[in-house]
Amino acid sequence: MQKLPPSPASPALCTAIPNIDLGRTFDLRYEDEEVHFESLSRLADFFGRNMSAHRHDRVFQVHVLTQGEVRLYLDDRFYHLRAPLLFLTPPAVTHAFIISDDAEGHVLSVRQQLIWRLFKSDPSGILERTLASPLCAALDVVPDPASDASAFESVQLLNYFSLLADEFAHGGLGRALNLVALTRLAFVSMARLPSLASIEEGKHLRQVDVEIFQKFNQMIETCFRQHWTLVQYADALSLTETRLNDICRRVANLSSKRLVHDRVLQEAKRQLMFSAAPISEIAFDLGFKDVSYFSRFFRQQTATAPGEWRDQARTRSA
Repeated sequence: MQKLPPSPASPALCTAIPNIDLGRTFDLRYEDEEVHFESLSRLADFFGRNMSAHRHDRVFQVHVLTQGEVRLYLDDRFYHLRAPLLFLTPPAVTHAFIISDDAEGHVLSVRQQLIWRLFKSDPSGILERTLASPLCAALDVVPDPASDASAFESVQLLNYFSLLADEFAHGGLGRALNLVALTRLAFVSMARLPSLASIEEGKHLRQVDVEIFQKFNQMIETCFRQHWTLVQYADALSLTETRLNDICRRVANLSSKRLVHDRVLQEAKRQLMFSAAPISEIAFDLGFKDVSYFSRFFRQQTATAPGEWRDQARTRSA
């Protein structure tokens, strides 16, 4: 099995990390449907088994491997796992992977609006907190004598993917409705996996707070390069800065400032990891007018200078 390359060969900023639009490059049905389902082997035959760094704008994508193994980058995290496993890439998350020659499985691609509607329908906010970030998890399909919860959810999830495959290939009347329904079931099942269950039991949140938190995160996605102040975010949401911070702490146990800084840092790490662009270009792309200010910001968040962090990341992937 080949090693995963630490970065693409061509220098590029985030905007040059390829956005693979499956509707334009692979199957026109992607253009018209909220849910698209494909076998892993068919996509591998078309794109190859060594996928360099890329992203999918406005699409949540789930890979499920039922056989074989994967070497995977999700942002700056590296995984090497054998099937059965899954990995989730939310919209615009940079990822790169190599799957083994014997790898088999499924790929579910879902328009972000459908998943956002699912998040909005969950008053607890647990679905969003669990599934709005990239993840990779092994699926435990062997019952544990002490508890079979893990095996139950893993088998249930694999069953949903089998049903999605059948419905996408052969569905008749109500096909689109069934695909949406099965997709919702699959995402809820993913959030239930014990390996992902990090949310405190019994925690109840007000629906209005969850909705504001979701809007704030969507606003961060749009405005983080403009370095909006927390007052600007709060004003746009018709809130006080204190109220916004209180909601973020209640929903995510993080401050509003931390959420904004984490998004800037995440993008900085993506570009350092997946591009050969000079640090000065990355800083300017992220809205920093002064490279030294970007370096200070990065060091404050990671205790490491940007160039040093890039070297360490590449050494880990070698």
